Amino acid sequence: MSVRDLLKVHGRPSKEVYLDNENSGWVPREVVEAMIPYFNVIGYGHPSITNKPGWEAFELIDEASELIARTLGADKEDINFVHSGTEANNLAILGTAKKSRKRKIIVSDIEHYSVLMPALSLQEQGFKVIRAPVDERGFVLSDVLSELVDSETFLVSIQTVNHEIGTIQRIKELSEIVKDKNPNVIFHTDACDAYMRIPIDLSKLDVDLLTISSHKILGPKGAAALYVRDEVEIEPIIKGALSSQTLWPGVENVPAIAGFKRAIELSLEDFDGRIRKLSSLRDFLMDSILDSVPDSILNGPRGDERVSDNVNISFLHVEGEALTVELSMRGVYVSSGSACTSRILEPSHVMLAIGRKHEEAHGSILFKLTRYHEMEDMRFVVDNVKEAVGRLRSISPLGR
Repeated sequence: MSVRDLLKVHGRPSKEVYLDNENSGWVPREVVEAMIPYFNVIGYGHPSITNKPGWEAFELIDEASELIARTLGADKEDINFVHSGTEANNLAILGTAKKSRKRKIIVSDIEHYSVLMPALSLQEQGFKVIRAPVDERGFVLSDVLSELVDSETFLVSIQTVNHEIGTIQRIKELSEIVKDKNPNVIFHTDACDAYMRIPIDLSKLDVDLLTISSHKILGPKGAAALYVRDEVEIEPIIKGALSSQTLWPGVENVPAIAGFKRAIELSLEDFDGRIRKLSSLRDFLMDSILDSVPDSILNGPRGDERVSDNVNISFLHVEGEALTVELSMRGVYVSSGSACTSRILEPSHVMLAIGRKHEEAHGSILFKLTRYHEMEDMRFVVDNVKEAVGRLRSISPLGR
């Protein structure tokens, strides 16, 4: 069956609730409107060329850099635009490795694949990659991390917030542990799922590299940034003509950066109120499902240790991919397992790292909320999850 035929069979449900925002999502009207002029009205020139359209493009990049720096407690000169969080993480890992004479890298066992895969690829060049373990809620074991850091370690990469189970890592504590053991270690954190969800102040954190991404905050795909502390040596990993970004050759995606900037501005409006609302919706969705659906298990921590927009639940006796299809037919759009492994029939590495069995990992569903959701949406989701899980269990060979 072709995709067109599949969509025709699927049809359009009478009500739709999109909760697959970890993977991608819709872009608010205000963000789209901020982008449109940069396609053909202003700033459509090359940011490094000395003409009016080029200056307009450069001005936008400069303003966006200043805004991001202000939200992070950093200097705008330390903000480097790329086109995705994956590019930023690859630049962080591979770019520091190119400059290092040391050969040991430590990453947490639940990092996003855009950190794990470039790190593991360096093993072919003689680098040693160690995966730091986590506990059953996804927190890095600090005592083990301390033992792993030694004189040969040049890079440690640990997420600020886990993309699957929402664990808010104790980055300040972990970076201090690392730097106490070896002050020359470069500490990188992938903050894509933390940015605009929890406060981040680099002036108070001993962090050298930090990744953020536009589409994770309802901005457009095609823009992301890597913060690089000015003393850190990092080398570009792709070659080409430089524009205003010295670490990433090529012309910047100016319209996407304009959208990224506007998405940040919208996220800053009533920041605390938005987080309180999301936390309330998160807890209602989480508790209602766990209370009403037998054999369901929460993945990750509760309360203030969990980011406000993340709910991840494993449903026993149900295959996760089948449940995503069933829910999609009902107008509830979610993802199963890891956002980057949903088309591969293997359990999420994050779920296995926190001690989930294969069948528990396969039955995990990620619900990712936004400020545009309301309580009636959560009630709709709960009702349909109950019905969908019940129907699939009634016909499942996995049985109960």
